[in-house]
Amino acid sequence: MKQSERKILVKNRKARHLYHILETLDAGIELLGTEVKAIRSGRANLKEGHVAFSGGEAFLVGCHISPYEHAGYVAHDPLRKRRLLLHKREVIRLASKVQEKGLTVVPLEIFISGNWIKVQIALVRGKQLHDKRATLRQRTLDREAEQAIKGRE
Repeated sequence: MKQSERKILVKNRKARHLYHILETLDAGIELLGTEVKAIRSGRANLKEGHVAFSGGEAFLVGCHISPYEHAGYVAHDPLRKRRLLLHKREVIRLASKVQEKGLTVVPLEIFISGNWIKVQIALVRGKQLHDKRATLRQRTLDREAEQAIKGRE
């Protein structure tokens, strides 16, 4: 899928700072109608979200989707568990890696692909403090180099 076909609605910027991303995967998500409208208007937060496995299924837990303001009396619970739509072998593989190696699965972004709202999830390992500092240092050096190149032009 081309990047141009994806319209990113919500990003989890904190995840790239806190974790080493080992692999990514796109998953469908089971939503209610008011949740779809709230996400399309950008009223979702992935900061505290993670993926939990139970009963052979994967669930997005801790993701806050604010209630849609024009929903009337039918409003959804903002912090409810939402089922992720993955193949059974993908769920089994991810669940076994999370149990064995002390890894975790977190959401990176919510995007629109065609008419579907999907979640990009990642298998991650936590960064140590020195890794976080190295990342910040590298980002600062890249930014300064970019500014120096622009200044010469």
